[in-house]
Amino acid sequence: MEKKIRLGIIGIGNMGSGHACRVVDGECPDFVLTAVADINPARKAWAAQRLGEQVAFFDTAEAMLDSGLIDACIVATPHYAHPGLAMECMKRSIHVMVEKPAGVYTKQVREMNAMADRHPEVVFGLMFNQRTNCVYRKMRELVQSGQYGRIRRTNWIITDWYRSQCYYDSGDWRATWSGEGGGVLLNQCPHQLDLWQWICGLPVKVDTHMKFGLWHDIEVEDDVTTYVEYENGATGVFVTTTGDAHGSNRFEIQMDRAKLLVEHNQLYLEEYSVSEPEFSATNKEPFASMPAKKGVVETDGLNPQHTGVVNAWGGAILRGEPLVADGREGIRGLMLSNAMHLSTFLGREVTLPIDEDLYYEELKKRIATSRRKTIDPSKAVVADLSDTYGGTH
Repeated sequence: MEKKIRLGIIGIGNMGSGHACRVVDGECPDFVLTAVADINPARKAWAAQRLGEQVAFFDTAEAMLDSGLIDACIVATPHYAHPGLAMECMKRSIHVMVEKPAGVYTKQVREMNAMADRHPEVVFGLMFNQRTNCVYRKMRELVQSGQYGRIRRTNWIITDWYRSQCYYDSGDWRATWSGEGGGVLLNQCPHQLDLWQWICGLPVKVDTHMKFGLWHDIEVEDDVTTYVEYENGATGVFVTTTGDAHGSNRFEIQMDRAKLLVEHNQLYLEEYSVSEPEFSATNKEPFASMPAKKGVVETDGLNPQHTGVVNAWGGAILRGEPLVADGREGIRGLMLSNAMHLSTFLGREVTLPIDEDLYYEELKKRIATSRRKTIDPSKAVVADLSDTYGGTH
């Protein structure tokens, strides 16, 4: 019989319960679920019914980590707790997978990464499930191949994250500075921010305008428009909100020899006959258009999402196979998010890497005046997210 990894999950709310069900239902063959931990006692009855009495339930993460029942752990708690709990796993040589985002502020995540470096025996992953999406994997391959020259412009409008007020009222930590540390950038967009930097690299300048509670009764951002500049002079724009009833998801990269576009879960390529600089220098017709060939790019069609990330993690633990995303990479997308917040807090452009101490001081000011909601934990809403991330979210 092949060795199984004994898995524990901290937090069995929306995301954690999904992970638990996938393992129990046999979608992750390298793992057996042996324990879960949650501070909400109402989740104990659900766990017993859905996961089985053989899965131990703990009221605290530390009790589960010290139980001797697990070899690996998924951290699926509210954001602030991610780094601390990951480090508790590392101290015990327990393999750890952290849900997105890596944390709320880079200063905290940098400490987690340093701890990971001190524990090379631990396989540390980040739940960047959108990296498994074939259209983004192929887009990255084409951009980084060099065949289309340099990046000139990037634009991502990701406004199909619509959330009504009841979503924000479903948990006392949601959409508060003290509980969540941010809004659409920290909750919905970590995947896009990760993909943006994974495919295009990090910019060097960020100038952001965001609105706090523009469309909802919340204290954090629900509307963001960002302008960035890259080291080579290229520019980019990132627009997101949870307030558009029927939004868009369109990611476009303009390069010297091509334009790439991801929309409606397809990758489109407009390939130029020559590079734009060459065409511009040699063309003699004032209003000529660049000759180009358009088409849909063929991919391998695979998009295993959360299951793919967990199975790759299992392969890394047992067989030394590659992760979808090493946990240390989580700081990069978070650096973008922190830069966007800091730019708005200060009312000016900021450069990357940001001043992490300054960001943390600005965040603490907002935490100090945060108004946490009072919600009975037993009445907190846990939603079925099984169909939420299948496409380009």
